[in-house]
Amino acid sequence: MLAAFQAADLEGYTVVGCDCQGQCSSGPTVRIIPEETWYCQVQPSDVPIIIEQHLRGGEPVEAKLHPRIHRRFSF
Repeated sequence: MLAAFQAADLEGYTVVGCDCQGQCSSGPTVRIIPEETWYCQVQPSDVPIIIEQHLRGGEPVEAKLHPRIHRRFSF
C-alpha cells in the first residue's frame, strides 16, 4: 500500500511509512493527518478509492474508517 500511495500524484500530501501505530491488530492502517482520519484493514484495491474520495474529494471512505477511533453514536 505504501508504494501505491507513493506512486500517486498527491499534491499537498507527504506519504511516509512508519512502524506500528498501536493498531496492528486492525492493520494495515492508513492515518491521514492533521485531521486524524484512520483507515483500517486497507487493501491495495482501497488505495485509489481513498485517494479519489478522501484526499482529492474531501469525503472519508466510511466503509474503511477505523471503528475504534471513529465511533458512531446514535441518539
